[in-house]
Amino acid sequence: MNQYEIALIAGDGVGQEVVPAGLRVLQAVGELTDSFRLSATSFDWGCEYYLKHGRMMDADGLVRLAAFDAIYLGAVGSPGVPDHVSLWGLLLPIRQGFDQYINLRPIRLLEGIVGPLRDKGPRDIDFVVVRENSEGEYSGHGGRSHRGRTMEVATQTTVFTRTGVERVVRYAFQLAQQRGVKQEKPLISATKSNAQQYASVFWDEVCIEVARKYSDVPWRSMLVDALAALMVLHPERLDVVVGSNLFGDILTDLGGALQGSLGLPASANLNPERRYPSMFEPVHGSAPDIAGQGIADPLATIWAGSMMLDHLGEHTAANLVMRAVERVVAQARVRTPDLGGTNTTDQVAGAVIEELSKAK
Repeated sequence: MNQYEIALIAGDGVGQEVVPAGLRVLQAVGELTDSFRLSATSFDWGCEYYLKHGRMMDADGLVRLAAFDAIYLGAVGSPGVPDHVSLWGLLLPIRQGFDQYINLRPIRLLEGIVGPLRDKGPRDIDFVVVRENSEGEYSGHGGRSHRGRTMEVATQTTVFTRTGVERVVRYAFQLAQQRGVKQEKPLISATKSNAQQYASVFWDEVCIEVARKYSDVPWRSMLVDALAALMVLHPERLDVVVGSNLFGDILTDLGGALQGSLGLPASANLNPERRYPSMFEPVHGSAPDIAGQGIADPLATIWAGSMMLDHLGEHTAANLVMRAVERVVAQARVRTPDLGGTNTTDQVAGAVIEELSKAK
């Protein structure tokens, strides 16, 4: 039996509610399959920690996290702490410090949910976005001078390296091979080379070079604004999308909206070479307006947990969790308020566990 050491960072707001719910589901499927056990260690890092200690996590946080097989994150953010402080104090140091250069976001409209697009159902919305996760527009290069004066200057420098672009594009092409991407739904690379004559043109050139090694994968480059429109008008034409940190961030938030609820989008921050632990999280944020009420939707966290199991090699368990989530959603009996229901976080997690038990 496999034993995994998991670091839990529930973080802020509803993260404190959805992470324990997600962990219950993962532990339940471990017992059901009798193939693995999860041992979890909690860290109280986040905005409350920042208000007490002046930092988002311990100074040796990365050293401590490096010993774990994976990281299960809830949410980061609080009205009392500026967003750039919380982001640069916890999430980005983990992503960059552990070289989690792939952010993987499945965009699926599940059966049983009416999405926001007229005449677009689950068959039409089923694709994945591969976002570069460690450099690009979030590299942290830039600065401000002459603060508060009329000549004040602010610069934010985009950093694309050949290594960084090559590896994320290569990952996307390999994923497209696995998914059997067809000519009518080619891999799409998001760019803005008509306006960004250096960074985006460089990105495009590297894509062309990598594509030569994957002649069986149809692909095209597309301006990011046109791609955003395509996601709304014809999401059925999408299968695999790859983009830079900023483009990927914006497109995946749009994709999350297509899923019908902020309580559903999940993501993985991957170090594919497994030199460091990868991190798995819902992307709904800390939702301070409903925090503490016990009504946050745990499905995105459970979905992210399924992605974590898949990354750890527990493919059967990962599939069981995902199928249980799909059945709970399709049955529409147990739902939190974001999906029009009246149930609690724990009740939804319990419904997923009940569906798991039926698979025994």
